[in-house]
Amino acid sequence: MRNQIAAANWKMNLSIKQAEQLITELLATDHTVAGHQLVIIAVPFPYLLKAKEMLAGKTNVYVAAQNCAATKNGAYTGEVSTEMLKEMGIEYAIIGHSERREYYHETNAILTQKVNLALEYGIKPLFCCGEPLAIREAGTHNSYVETQLKESLFHLTGEQLKNFIIAYEPIWAIGTGKTASSDQAQEMHAHIRQVISNQYGEAIASTISILYGGSVKAANAVEIFGKADVDGGLVGGASLVATEFAAIINSLKK
Repeated sequence: MRNQIAAANWKMNLSIKQAEQLITELLATDHTVAGHQLVIIAVPFPYLLKAKEMLAGKTNVYVAAQNCAATKNGAYTGEVSTEMLKEMGIEYAIIGHSERREYYHETNAILTQKVNLALEYGIKPLFCCGEPLAIREAGTHNSYVETQLKESLFHLTGEQLKNFIIAYEPIWAIGTGKTASSDQAQEMHAHIRQVISNQYGEAIASTISILYGGSVKAANAVEIFGKADVDGGLVGGASLVATEFAAIINSLKK
């Protein structure tokens, strides 16, 4: 079975004391992480080391950065490089989140640079793709997402792509309370896997975990994660509540 993954994206939330409390509460919840399951918690940059310290020794639990720079180093005030993340012992970084694409105008070309630098320094990308509402309503969502994948990832070898987690985010379902139906999620996840298979072969496509990101919560996680090509979720608001996120972890395929 592919890795089944519950990934938390805290975004720009919580004070340091609140962050510590949330991790403490999560560790105290009744949840289990099997050998084929991963929990990844993407915290704000200032909290990376503290979160890593608090989660040290926990099996299959990792801390991730929410972003990384598209340049190696230099006069880029406020940026955090993949080399810095590597030196901190951070193993994962979210790349291409819809908010980065929309608010900070990150293009597929910029994301290619980030992907390349992440791989150069041994950071595993959690690569996001997904369509806005207008594209979904126009019925061109499959080709839109396919272009995102091709333009940012298809210069890589199959072996390099094995290090990736892909998250499908229907942008119209992020923070809106709307959720793609489980069938809509499965349809796009299957399409993404087929696009990868067409380029790299079924053997590689079948190993890549594809997560659903878009208003995932405990109430809908079991249904969404139960679909054949959905390998877990990239969770926003619900990850800020320990009991809610624990229930989502427990909803992963056994």
